[in-house]
Amino acid sequence: MTQTRDPKKEKLRILIADDFQETRRNTRLMIATLENVEVVAIASNGQQAVEMTKEQRPDIVILDVNMPVMDGLTAFKHIVQAYPGTGCIIISAESNPATVSKAMAIGIQEYLVKPFLTEELETAIKHVSEQLKETRQKIVRFNQSNTNYLAYLEQLANEYLKEGRTDDEATQIFERLAENPQCEVRWLETLAMIYAIQREWSKLKTLAARLEQ
Repeated sequence: MTQTRDPKKEKLRILIADDFQETRRNTRLMIATLENVEVVAIASNGQQAVEMTKEQRPDIVILDVNMPVMDGLTAFKHIVQAYPGTGCIIISAESNPATVSKAMAIGIQEYLVKPFLTEELETAIKHVSEQLKETRQKIVRFNQSNTNYLAYLEQLANEYLKEGRTDDEATQIFERLAENPQCEVRWLETLAMIYAIQREWSKLKTLAARLEQ
């Protein structure tokens, strides 16, 4: 039965990376027959895939295992580190259990052996997209949790700052704030002052170097 295209549903954005032109072409043609899926970038090696991911932000990357410059597994490590909510399908000319194990260990959801059928690719994309929804929901919840925790720390820090507290409890709060790479300078300066009062010279030296940056 023919599916009716839903214009309101956002299309899944796909990046294809393979060093063989024929594989890139065939994969693109397969995807062209699928509903609500579009190819936004095509790369011939892993390095290009990483760079194009920064530009196009695909939902799913389809990466060949063996590619020049950078292999598919290494490319995905770079991609998922920068964009945790990215799904991945690894493709390969052979089914190597060791490679499959490595792929799954770094979070790759699907592994297809070339040549694969359109139905196999469609099933893999559907599976990855379903897992992608769960992953992105977890990321949102994690970010919300971190935001609430940071707000709580800043509220305590403001109270301790008004009270002029330099005890161990206050120190711990300012140190937790300082763990954030985007920590406000005022919290770092307050912590530096506390270290000076407590004569924690080694900690003060480290913090001073960070403030200078």
